[in-house]
Amino acid sequence: MKGLLETFKNIWRIEELRKRILITLGLLLVYRIGSFIVLPGVDSARLAGSSSGGSGLVDLLSIFTGGAFTRASIFALGVMPYISASIIMQLAGIAIPAVQKMQREESGRRKINQWTRYITIIISLFQAPGYILTYVDAEARPVNDPMWMPTSVVILTCSTLFIMWIGERITERGLGNGVSLIIMIGILARLPESFIQEFVSRMGGGGGLVAVLMEVAFWLLIIAGNILLVQGTRRIPVQFAKRVVGNKQYGGVRNYVPLKVNAAGVMPIIFAQAIVLIPMYLTQIPALRDVQWMARFSDYKSVGYNITLFLMVVAFTYFYTAITVNPNQLADDMKRNGGFIPGVKPGKATAGHIDELLSRITLPGAIFLGIVAILPALAGGVLGIKDGFAQFFGGTSLLIMVGVLLDTLQQIESHLLMRHYDGLMKTGRIKGRQSATYSSMAAG
Repeated sequence: MKGLLETFKNIWRIEELRKRILITLGLLLVYRIGSFIVLPGVDSARLAGSSSGGSGLVDLLSIFTGGAFTRASIFALGVMPYISASIIMQLAGIAIPAVQKMQREESGRRKINQWTRYITIIISLFQAPGYILTYVDAEARPVNDPMWMPTSVVILTCSTLFIMWIGERITERGLGNGVSLIIMIGILARLPESFIQEFVSRMGGGGGLVAVLMEVAFWLLIIAGNILLVQGTRRIPVQFAKRVVGNKQYGGVRNYVPLKVNAAGVMPIIFAQAIVLIPMYLTQIPALRDVQWMARFSDYKSVGYNITLFLMVVAFTYFYTAITVNPNQLADDMKRNGGFIPGVKPGKATAGHIDELLSRITLPGAIFLGIVAILPALAGGVLGIKDGFAQFFGGTSLLIMVGVLLDTLQQIESHLLMRHYDGLMKTGRIKGRQSATYSSMAAG
């Protein structure tokens, strides 16, 4: 405990780090306050009693906004339009060579960021009326006010842009990745309420305190497994040849290329859930509500839904890893910088060696990621955990929380080490989701 208090004192002594933490907390507080502001004209009492707020689809969508989605808040759309726009531009960079070329240049990246903002506005303008008509109960909306709908659409769109601005300011002047922190704080905001509901349920005849403690212990084990998944790497040794430039000698040392066990991150689960959620969206249409197979498949606890989700997560993990990590480019960069893998010829042989290692470590990573994706359903269906708390046992929410916290702690530790203070851990170093690129390692 004494060491922990000393670490907090060291963090507070660093002026720059202190300012960044306060700016981050202040902007996140603004976001949380905004999530409780209901759209003008909406009757919050009627909205709370409406039947549209209890479906599994609403719960899944609301968990990323800290409940703003179900409250018809001005921040109801959250950063989801911005995330969708970012994914579109990321896929465009893979499919369109011109965009891929722009991603390598500073001016091109600025232009891509500007395009992402424009696409965010377009997506918000389409999502806002759909959200109002589908999830804001008709009795809670103003009657005989023709301007209410366009006004609400403008408010939701502008609020999304404001949240995006908050995220950019956190990234620039605060601590950690702003958009990721906003998503994480929205997820964590639902944790106390969900845990209290689970605790009350268990104490009311569902197993008592022993059951609660076993659930918490199981949850902590899952978190530890996710940390191993996020931090797990396979290091490839690389030897650099000696080079003499002027009076200085470069190279002649051994470095490592870290291949992540889960190089795809959380993207496979996001892509897979976006596809398997289509039946849930379709069942909101009155004409398709009675289609039996679609109704069964829209239940996220059903066997068909989880088997499909698991297989799609595994497939998307391989797909996203293949487009994220390029063995040929790694081999070319290695050869250009005078590096080689001991016992492997440079060029095609090196690319083949890296590709083989990547395929081997991706399989267990993909399987584990697939298991993480279906853990909420297993926790709710097999262990009998309530839906709200079960969402924290896996899926996108848990991976985001673990990854974002590790990234933020890594930045704090970097500030401490730069000022010659001890890190957050007595042994080892905290590693975030993103591994160092080969080029930065070669330069070091």
